[in-house]
Amino acid sequence: MSRVFLISSNTMTEPYPAYPLGMAIVASALSSRGHKVAQFDFLAEAQSHTRLQGAIQKFKPDYVGISLRNIDSADSFTAEKVWALASDREITKTIKANTGAPVVLGGPAFSIMPEEILGYVGADYGIVGAGGVQFSDLIDRLNQGQEAPPISRGNDVSHSNDVSLRPLWNKKLTKYYTKHNGVVGLQTKRGCPHNCVYCTYPYLDGDSYIRKEPGLVADDIEQLTKDHQITSIFFTDSVFNDAEDGYLTIAEEILRRDIKVEWTAFFRPDRIEGRDMELMKRSGLYAVEAGTDAAHDVTLAGLNKSFSFDDVVHFNGTCCDMEIPCVHYIMFGGPGETEKTIREGLDNLTRLKNCVIFGFSGIRILPGAGIHKMAIEEGFVKEGAPLLESIFYFSPEIEPSRMNETIENAFKKERSWIFPPSAGQEMQKVMHRFGFHGPIWHKLVSFKKPRVRY
Repeated sequence: MSRVFLISSNTMTEPYPAYPLGMAIVASALSSRGHKVAQFDFLAEAQSHTRLQGAIQKFKPDYVGISLRNIDSADSFTAEKVWALASDREITKTIKANTGAPVVLGGPAFSIMPEEILGYVGADYGIVGAGGVQFSDLIDRLNQGQEAPPISRGNDVSHSNDVSLRPLWNKKLTKYYTKHNGVVGLQTKRGCPHNCVYCTYPYLDGDSYIRKEPGLVADDIEQLTKDHQITSIFFTDSVFNDAEDGYLTIAEEILRRDIKVEWTAFFRPDRIEGRDMELMKRSGLYAVEAGTDAAHDVTLAGLNKSFSFDDVVHFNGTCCDMEIPCVHYIMFGGPGETEKTIREGLDNLTRLKNCVIFGFSGIRILPGAGIHKMAIEEGFVKEGAPLLESIFYFSPEIEPSRMNETIENAFKKERSWIFPPSAGQEMQKVMHRFGFHGPIWHKLVSFKKPRVRY
């Protein structure tokens, strides 16, 4: 068996530090095959190349795997400043200076542009999609002296096998993320059937859901709460509330086992009945992140959304009725955006009561997403143009700087409307100094009724 040194290279803390769940799943797959595995988190280790060098020299790996979570911040205001691949390249140089072990890249960022990133970072191999089973298979081939392609690509079998794996939690890391975040991520399914024009989930993980058995999800939660004292979970599914109501079985299993945990997730703002929201609240749901994405029916259609803004208002109202804080993420400047839709969209947002709204300007263009093809057809980018460095799509009907000024003027009137996203990071830094952790945004929402004076 082999010695495998795994690295999570992510150092981004926006909107909050994210536990390296992908690395934990790969570690689980490798360990189940009998390999000796070490997990190293570059963020938790203070982004220290000296610590990385020492850990590699001590462990003496046969293989090194690096999980790449982000290419950049996906925020048009900060993307050029927060470009992760330069750091990934330096990490690879440190590895190669201290071991002759092959370096294998993986993770969501790598899977988006594998050939380009493999060449830029300077690693030996790469894995697209679900990495646990594929990495194990790659090691088996290489140990047997067989040739392997530079890039391996996942399929439905690898996705299905990976989603059933129990993450190999690292106590040092759960302690770190509990201290700095308070939330640990957990996955209940892979894939996404919705095909929003900006998104690469269907391209990377398949266009249908591959589910983890509710009992296995509950086992993971129980392990986190009992062995690691985790009190808050973020379900990292692309969309938690699937049309088949599989998400409700997760809540029911938590209640059946009487697990004491708080949880949140990323929701599609479809119409959810109050009784279903009440069920989830009883199981521990304390906040909702909504992929609203646009503020007008025209721009929702431009993003290939199948819900209307009236649906969003209804969803937000259901959250308010249940006193569950909700945050909406809105991208301005997408397909179909005009000065008229901007003005009307900002008016629409006032219909969303007692919630938080994060505004974004433009849409990061990524290969495999519908927005890329659209940008080529509109002459926004040339076919074959490199996309490693950030390029953002803006509707040809608007002028970005003027749009940004309009949005900023509207958002500054509302305490819980945040634009640009970096303003939210400054708010979180202040609240962290006061001892708050986790998704800080929900602290901006209060359901306390005003006192009546007689």
